[in-house]
Amino acid sequence: MKRNFLYVITSCLLIIVIGLLIGLFFSKKDKTENTTLKISEVTHSIFYTPFYVAMENGYFQDEDLNIDLMLVSGSDNVAASVLSNDSVIGLAGPESAVYVYLGGEKDYLQVFAGLTKRDGQFILSRQNEEFTWQNLVGKEILIGRKTGMPGLSFLRALKNEGIRESDVKINDSIEFAELSGAFIGGDGDYVNLFEPLASKLVSNNEGYILTSVGLYSDAFPYTAFYARKSFIEENNALLKKFTNALKRGIDFTFQNDSETVANVIQNQFNDTTTEDLAQMITNYKEADAWLTSPYIEEQFYNTLIDLLQENNLITKPVNYQDMVINMYE
Repeated sequence: MKRNFLYVITSCLLIIVIGLLIGLFFSKKDKTENTTLKISEVTHSIFYTPFYVAMENGYFQDEDLNIDLMLVSGSDNVAASVLSNDSVIGLAGPESAVYVYLGGEKDYLQVFAGLTKRDGQFILSRQNEEFTWQNLVGKEILIGRKTGMPGLSFLRALKNEGIRESDVKINDSIEFAELSGAFIGGDGDYVNLFEPLASKLVSNNEGYILTSVGLYSDAFPYTAFYARKSFIEENNALLKKFTNALKRGIDFTFQNDSETVANVIQNQFNDTTTEDLAQMITNYKEADAWLTSPYIEEQFYNTLIDLLQENNLITKPVNYQDMVINMYE
């Protein structure tokens, strides 16, 4: 009897130990199966809310992906980061990928998913005023580099509103990341800023938001995800997982109110209150800033090419088929 009892106890303990070992094995296996993608983003802004929603809601982890995000200011620097393999994916204006292609890089950058479709800047002034585009005539406005998406989009908005570039004192000598500080320091009568910087100036009584640039400039692939051609060719399945997660983030952003979305991405902006985040998200929803799908259509892309040619930044177009490889179908 005693021997049988010991046998039963020993067998039970053995089963428990084996179960724990099996569980530990599969737990470790699950963790090691996740692929980490290092992504360089051109700025950290509420403008990219759907992407952050996908991160914070675990949509990438659902696809066995981990996101390692780093800030690299300037779209040209983002492109350089991907080309030098400091990151595998860039989140920036796709014009930087076009420049790389025309520069003759063999393993050039291709866009595989879109995120924003309009300019995300807001025009701020030093005083509260009833805004019309004529207010800018004869005044100095800080726009960042002319060759970047923010500068190009602002110039298109001027054109659409019937104002010549020469009628406005455009200051494009200040780096994008320094615009807010320069304006606070006394440079310019107006400045173009993304959120959360725009609202921070307002809360500190250092500026007034007048209007959205994106409401007056055309829709085109403003911010997109790109990678080396070879990386896309070798990782189709992985990037399809990425875009599936991104689409879920986009859907959540559109399907929920701004406060709900703000609560989700709060961790990305710890120095901003949920109430302020919600207002910024509302601002971008009203500005029609986001794509409803990561898919980039050909005509949509061609508008970008027209913009680059119009400003003499490229001398010949780059075919849609060469530059865009949609991973979301």
